[in-house]
Amino acid sequence: MWAGLVWTLLVAVAGVASAYGAHQLTAVSATALISLPFQSGWAPEEHALSRYHVRWYLATLIFLAFDVEMLFMYPWAVVVSEMGGTAVVEMFLFLAALLVAVLWAWREGALRWT
Repeated sequence: MWAGLVWTLLVAVAGVASAYGAHQLTAVSATALISLPFQSGWAPEEHALSRYHVRWYLATLIFLAFDVEMLFMYPWAVVVSEMGGTAVVEMFLFLAALLVAVLWAWREGALRWT
């Protein structure tokens, strides 16, 4: 009865131990990560946790509005013929909600790049 549980536990422990061992064999030393630039090879000009300008949040809102729209329109296009007119009405209500979000972002100045 306990054999299955014991074997599962042993396999899990062996998997974690092998992943940890592989990390220890292939990891770069911590001093290299502190002393060298991370991505492009250039020295960073500002702190990694510095704040973004507020206009980028509004641009993100517009991106998410259109991204979520496409995310839901692809499966909707597949089943719209099966569901009929109610699917069309629901999609137009969804698009109306997204239009409200885009109009709000436009009013807040998300489309001004100055």
